[in-house]
Amino acid sequence: MAEPKTAEPKTDIELPKMEAATVLPGEELPEEDQKLAKRIDAQTAIGTGNPEIDKKMGGGIPLRSLTLIEGQPDAGKSVLAQQMVWGAVQSGFRTTMFTTENSVQSLVRQMDSLGLDILDALLLDELRIFPIRLQEQKEDMKKALGSLLYKMKRQENRDLIVVDSLTPFLSHISSDAGMSFIEQCKTLCDRGRSIVLTIHSYACDEGIMVRMESMCDAHLRLTIEEMGDKLIKSLVVAKVRGASKVTGNIVAFEVEPKMGMRIIPFSRARA
Repeated sequence: MAEPKTAEPKTDIELPKMEAATVLPGEELPEEDQKLAKRIDAQTAIGTGNPEIDKKMGGGIPLRSLTLIEGQPDAGKSVLAQQMVWGAVQSGFRTTMFTTENSVQSLVRQMDSLGLDILDALLLDELRIFPIRLQEQKEDMKKALGSLLYKMKRQENRDLIVVDSLTPFLSHISSDAGMSFIEQCKTLCDRGRSIVLTIHSYACDEGIMVRMESMCDAHLRLTIEEMGDKLIKSLVVAKVRGASKVTGNIVAFEVEPKMGMRIIPFSRARA
């Protein structure tokens, strides 16, 4: 007699409603927590911790938004994502980061080398890091992407979720499965979270990339440009929907030890 087959988890997962934080009758939040809650409620964006980047984005990452960071290899996508994570926890936002490229230890060391210390935030559960190990799931990336979506859904008390990067998934699944994931992320944003996704420009064809960009609230493009005898990284703010301030367009930067992203004036970059 044949054994019954086990049903595969669906990629399109029904997402639960967000649960509001509760305080028991007669209890009040500590004074410092009350001040922090009021400050966060008054904000319309999550600061990156870099004033120049915030200025170009019209204040930072818009709350309850889906942000796509797209670019060439080594253009600084992971560094920008890490800068956003650090800026969020510095501003009191509870953050979760999923990484396909680091362990917890290597990510802590890497960020510390850029002057982005996250150890205290990890110990206080203000930041959670989940490495994604794909080696064992290479044959079924659609299932692995469904598992990632499920874990993102479980981060019910988080303000910001960062995924660095989607490239290993989108390079091995159908365009319909990829677009379904983006749609599910949008649903999570509608329910109160802000999500940042990084992706290499080559991960999917141009038509799918355009569709993804149109669905996202913010689109940041990273490139490497040759200026004289130097290679300069550039951040292009292609779109920020609902920004509280006027957004900019492009900023040049270098990545330096203990300094992270150092903004370069274009006049100097072109010299």
